[in-house]
Amino acid sequence: MKEMKQKRRKFTASFKVKVAIAALKERESLSELAKRFELHPNQISNWKKEFLSNADKAFDGEKKSQSQEEMDVEKLYEKIGRLEMERDFLKKSLRKTGL
Repeated sequence: MKEMKQKRRKFTASFKVKVAIAALKERESLSELAKRFELHPNQISNWKKEFLSNADKAFDGEKKSQSQEEMDVEKLYEKIGRLEMERDFLKKSLRKTGL
């Protein structure tokens, strides 16, 4: 008889945040939270620690990504301008050669 392997559960980031915030509020014990969310208390503690260690990125992340997006947009506009100039040059060159 074959044993069926238990499928590993995957949790979304929003679920992990929800659990970590519930743990931070400390309105329920870890064992109560574990029953409610059907998790092991150690898993909740790990997510809580991870949440706290990455909390500073919540405010820095948007600024960095916005400035990165602005730089990407500038590079794209620059490239568009270069390509338009090359296209115009090639059009003029083709007209001069009669093609």
